[in-house]
Amino acid sequence: MKAAIENRFAEQVDFLRELVKVPSDNPPGDTEHHALRTAELLEGLGFTVEKHPVPEPFVRQNGMVSVTNLIIRETFGDGFGPVIALNAHGDVVPPGEGWTKDPYGAEIDDGALYGRGAAVSKGDFATYAFALLALREYADELEGSVELHLTYDEEAGGFVGPKWLLEQELTKPDYAISAGFSYAATTAHNGCLHMEVIFRGRQAHAAMPESGADALQAATPVLTALYAERERLKSIQSEQDGIGSPQITVGLISGGINTNVVPERVSLRVDRRLIPEENGEQVEEQLIELIEALVPEDCGVEVECRRIMIAEPLRELPGAKKLVEALKWPAKEVLGIELKSTGAPLYTDARHYAEAGIPTVLYGAGPRSILEANAHGADEHLQLSDLKAATIIVADALKTLLR
Repeated sequence: MKAAIENRFAEQVDFLRELVKVPSDNPPGDTEHHALRTAELLEGLGFTVEKHPVPEPFVRQNGMVSVTNLIIRETFGDGFGPVIALNAHGDVVPPGEGWTKDPYGAEIDDGALYGRGAAVSKGDFATYAFALLALREYADELEGSVELHLTYDEEAGGFVGPKWLLEQELTKPDYAISAGFSYAATTAHNGCLHMEVIFRGRQAHAAMPESGADALQAATPVLTALYAERERLKSIQSEQDGIGSPQITVGLISGGINTNVVPERVSLRVDRRLIPEENGEQVEEQLIELIEALVPEDCGVEVECRRIMIAEPLRELPGAKKLVEALKWPAKEVLGIELKSTGAPLYTDARHYAEAGIPTVLYGAGPRSILEANAHGADEHLQLSDLKAATIIVADALKTLLR
């Protein structure tokens, strides 16, 4: 397996460079062009690529412009063995500022490939595709199927990516491996509640504020309570390694029209991270109750709490241990490490597979942490040695699972 991957490694790096060079920022979420370019490159490798465009109303409902998801299906033997999905996403956060490299240049410097999406998670388009190519050399020994699910809305929640593919019954895998990093297998991760809190008062001249209803004044005790809630949450710890405490952040505040006008409308955007032991809807109910209790009914200000998104945590299913075990021995062989299962304090597309009852782990190409990769930051990069190692490890794990 190692020789098969090493023989095509230069081709694999060129493949990834081409993916990084095509912008697929989300927002705005106009990702179809990247999907079509990816399909073209994959077809050049000899794959048959299914293109599954999501209807525009559903795309717009999820705050995006265009989404076309890709599926590759490879059957070994009579196909009676397990169906294993490999999922990575091609949409990326916008580059932002502070880069010393061109975020779309796919420059290689000191053994690392730089560019937005190199680590999260265009790198795993390359990991999974070339692992599958290497697996073909052992086709006579294998029984089952491997599917590549290359999706395009992870940064918006995955609702028209993996969730869409599963709900439309375009796929029904027995196991799933989703994009991750090389030095641990992630079996659980946080969920997330995004909520907008809107305060509606009545505009007035600043010389006579009592003639209006000040939306910002009503919002102030709510802000104070949310930061007190942040402190309270520190006392709660997940039992899952790598997760830590629930978190709450007010990430965006907007309101008012001018300095000399009592603000009639103020909105807060709240991010509440959920540990696997929590339920998103219950947390939402408790948070709404906390907020509404702080706005007096007779103050002239109405408060509305509007859900933007709930992403439930990834919770480990019993079959996930089989995936971790299959990854362990090649990780020891290739990286010289004892691969451990852990949790991660973020949320990903992987949860949609687990919610459908499919044992799922996150594993792919990358360093020991998101911080090391500068993922979602300036100068995001992927060490090419990690790309090669992860490809060998995934291919060997698949070989084990399909026997």
